[in-house]
Amino acid sequence: MRRTLIRSATVITMDDAIGDLATCDVLVEGSRIVDVRPSIDLGSGAAETDIVDGTGRIVIPGLINAHMHTWQTGLRGFAANWTLLEYFRRMHAGLATVFRPEDIHIATLVGALNQINCGTTTLVDWCHNNPTPDHTDAAVRGLIESGIRAAFFHGSPKPEPKPGEPHFSEVPHPRREVERLLAGPLADRDGLVTLGLAILGPHYSTLDVAMQDFRLAREFKLIASMHQGGGPAKTPGGWEKLIEAGLVGPSVNIVHGNDLSDDLLDRLVDLGVSFSVTPENEMIQGHGFPITGRLLKRGVRPTIGIDLESVLAGDVFSAARIALSMQRALDNAEARKTSGTIPATTTIPVREALRWITTEGARMLGREHQIGSLTPGKQADLVIINASDLNLYPVHDPVATVLMQTSLANIEAVMIGGAWKKRNGRLLADGLATKKELLAQSGRRLVQDIERQERAA
Repeated sequence: MRRTLIRSATVITMDDAIGDLATCDVLVEGSRIVDVRPSIDLGSGAAETDIVDGTGRIVIPGLINAHMHTWQTGLRGFAANWTLLEYFRRMHAGLATVFRPEDIHIATLVGALNQINCGTTTLVDWCHNNPTPDHTDAAVRGLIESGIRAAFFHGSPKPEPKPGEPHFSEVPHPRREVERLLAGPLADRDGLVTLGLAILGPHYSTLDVAMQDFRLAREFKLIASMHQGGGPAKTPGGWEKLIEAGLVGPSVNIVHGNDLSDDLLDRLVDLGVSFSVTPENEMIQGHGFPITGRLLKRGVRPTIGIDLESVLAGDVFSAARIALSMQRALDNAEARKTSGTIPATTTIPVREALRWITTEGARMLGREHQIGSLTPGKQADLVIINASDLNLYPVHDPVATVLMQTSLANIEAVMIGGAWKKRNGRLLADGLATKKELLAQSGRRLVQDIERQERAA
């Protein structure tokens, strides 16, 4: 059995019972963490163990990116100046319609590899550009080839309807595809890549479709994730009707939620719904201020996602920092308004924000027993940060160093399920140059196709 010992590192476990350990070892056997404590004695097993010197390093749980449309990787930066309305028109009704399965595959593969490179070990891939089973299979294949742990949230495309076709809001989620995926590549509910549903929800569908989709997710015991926000709801009062039908609970995940009323947010929180905030994109494209603080006031934590690499960078550390900074700014402004001065102490500590991209992501996925913390018995998903690097040294508070100062440059190693995916600062992926060129070719063709369409219009 493969065995690895990381010795003499600073370890932030995110397990409240174990805590942070200034000089600690982490022992991995096979795919799991088996021990986390100082001075682990390997005995006669030392010769068969890969021993990693953790001196000057910080070890943390692998990061969890709770929401990303990975199919847009080949269009990095192309939508950086678009509002949400432009995005709907130019991406979903435009660029998305010219994607081939091979475009989906290379975008998902390279996007997932970049997530690993940045320290993400679990990616929630919200794939809503799959007009055919071939597109879906291409995305799943890209995730599997990358080696990342992923929740593939199967969605549906949103083009403008052609004459005689129904609007996408009137089309239920395809049961046949759900059955096919669960009988095929995503059959293992505890596998490295698992299935969830990226449904329209009451904001983007008719009530009948929302009811059918929620029931479909419940029947197959899958997470039902949906966007909430971005203009008027397709079904006003839809959430209340879904709640009355008993279809809203812990397996429901809301993305964004900026326009939820306080009363409705209270009800959703009480029902155990999870929330995924994508702070940078929400502010850039016009969704509104992230609901981070509104959730915290109600005793629940958000998860954090990137959303769109067609708009911004795929670095989860940056997304968590932005969520933290934005909410601190709002809290400080509120304190000035009500009391005339800033708060006596910070309203949100950095450890809280680190939870949003580790333990909370695991909880949203219903996998807190497997991932999210460095707890013996859990999957060995971890990140090693070189805290001796110039931009991090000296370290006074390891959690602050990780959350507030760490960047891609400091991610020395990444392990997923006990296997190294990045080591000594190098991503362990074959043929990267070829993959990058295929991604570039895909992106150029997509841009040329849509520019041709726009000129014709």
